Amino acid sequence: MEDKKGVILVTGSCGRVGAAVVKKFGADYHMVGFELLKAFYASASEELVPCDISSDESVHQALTHIRNFYGNHITAVIHLAAYYSFAHRHSELYDKITVEGTRRLLRGLQSFNVDQFIFSSTMLIHEPCQPGQKIDEQWPVVPKWAYPESKVKTEQVIHEERGDIPAVILRISGVYDDHCHSIPISNQIQRIYEHQINAHLFAGDLSHGSDFMHMDDLVEAIYNCVDKRKELPPESVFIIGEGTTYSYEYLQKRMSALLFENEIHTHALPKPIAKVGAWVESHTPFTKGSFIQPWMIDLADDHYELDISKAEKVLGWTPQHSLDKTLPIMINDLKNDPIAWYKKNGLHMPEHIRKKVEEGHHVHK
Repeated sequence: MEDKKGVILVTGSCGRVGAAVVKKFGADYHMVGFELLKAFYASASEELVPCDISSDESVHQALTHIRNFYGNHITAVIHLAAYYSFAHRHSELYDKITVEGTRRLLRGLQSFNVDQFIFSSTMLIHEPCQPGQKIDEQWPVVPKWAYPESKVKTEQVIHEERGDIPAVILRISGVYDDHCHSIPISNQIQRIYEHQINAHLFAGDLSHGSDFMHMDDLVEAIYNCVDKRKELPPESVFIIGEGTTYSYEYLQKRMSALLFENEIHTHALPKPIAKVGAWVESHTPFTKGSFIQPWMIDLADDHYELDISKAEKVLGWTPQHSLDKTLPIMINDLKNDPIAWYKKNGLHMPEHIRKKVEEGHHVHK
C-alpha cells in the first residue's frame, strides 16, 4: 500500500463515471470517494465517505476525515457529483447541488495542498454548429437549458474560488459503453426495437447529430490529466469527445440494420406537430411516460461536431473507440438478453414484448 502515488478524491464515486474512474486509478492511488449514503455500494478499490455536497456540515466532516486519515496533500480531486435530469427543463437542484456544491467543496479544499481539481462539464454549454463546422474551446457559449446552464455557472465558480488550486475543465460529449448506458442512444434503439411509430419520425433535420464518446476513452482522458498535472497551466479547458458525429438518419439505419437486417425509413416532422405529440404521450393515463418531452423538441436537431485537437496535442490523448463500431456490441447485448438490457438501461419493457421474450420468441427477427 505504501508504494501508492498519492490520494485521489472522487465526488460522485458510485456513479457510472465515478466507478470507472475509481477502477482505473485504484491500482496506483489511494482512492477516496465522496457519495450520498443512499448510493453506497461495496468497492474494493476505495474508501467511501458519506458526503452531501449541498450541506456545509457534511462537506466539512468529509474533508476533516480526509485530513485525519490521509493528511493535507491531495493529488487530484475529480469532481463528478452534479444534478442531472431529462425529466425537467429547469430545476432548483442544478444551483443547489452542481453550482453551490462546487463552491462549497472548493472553499473547503483551500486548507489542503491540492495538485489538481478536475471538473466534468459538457459540450452542451456551446452553441450548436452546422455539419462540417467543428466546436473548439473558443466556440461561443450559449447553453440552452438548465443542465448546461449549471455547468457554465460552475465553470465560473471554479475560476472565482479555486485559489491556488490548478483546475482542469473537461467539456465532455455524451458518454456510452458496451452495454449502451446512454439515455438518448438507448431510447433510440428501444423505439426501433419495439417498432414504435415514433421510430419513423424525427423533429428536425435528419442530417444533424451529436458527438458521443466511450466511457473507457473518457476515463483515459481524466487519467492523462492527472498524469500531466505538473505540465498544465493553472486553468485548462479541453473539449473531449470522439470528434466524429453521425447523423440521426445514419444511426437510425445502422441500428435498424443491426436489429432487423434492413434499414428503417425516417421522416422529418415539423416541430409544432412533434410538440403536440410529445405532450399527448407524456399526459396519456395508464401508460409509461415518453422519454421525449415537449421542451426537447426545440433541441432535437442541435448539431454538435467537436474539434478535439487540443486534448490530443496537450494531453497526448486520442479516443480508441467509436460509436459506429460499438453499436454492434450494444445491440448484440440487447439481442442476447433483452430483459437484462432494458433493466441495465433503465427502460420499461412493454408487457407484450416481455411475454414474447419469455416465451423464447426473438423480437428482433
